[in-house]
Amino acid sequence: MELDHIDYQILQLLSENARIQWKDLGNQIHMTGQAVGNRIKKLEDNGVIHSYSLVVDELKLGFSFTAFVIIYMKTANHQEFIHFVQERNEVREVHRVSGEGCYHLKIKVKTQDQLNLFLNDLLQHGNYSIHLSIQEIKQQTAFKSV
Repeated sequence: MELDHIDYQILQLLSENARIQWKDLGNQIHMTGQAVGNRIKKLEDNGVIHSYSLVVDELKLGFSFTAFVIIYMKTANHQEFIHFVQERNEVREVHRVSGEGCYHLKIKVKTQDQLNLFLNDLLQHGNYSIHLSIQEIKQQTAFKSV
């Protein structure tokens, strides 16, 4: 699917407020609500939009520890590890990477004890190195056209 400038405007506005009414979105880009709805449906059907989300301040929910973990797998069979990280609520992001390590993980926990328990369980899949976040500088919350 090839996107035009109107599609990019819709994506930008939806990323800023996914709950915006189509009529209000249409007013901002000089289209009818129905025309906007048709474009959004097309973006969804083509997989450009695959979900809508809610951004929560996890620090206010008590998740005061953010850790970035590099895992070095001890086996070539990664399926058990992939299942493990998909099932763990502490794991916010997982990226298979080239370069250092096999996977990079972003972990959020409420206590240091929770982090230690997670790391102990992680050892069944491989060794790791860990970096603790001391301050979040920027968080991506909206679509940015490149």
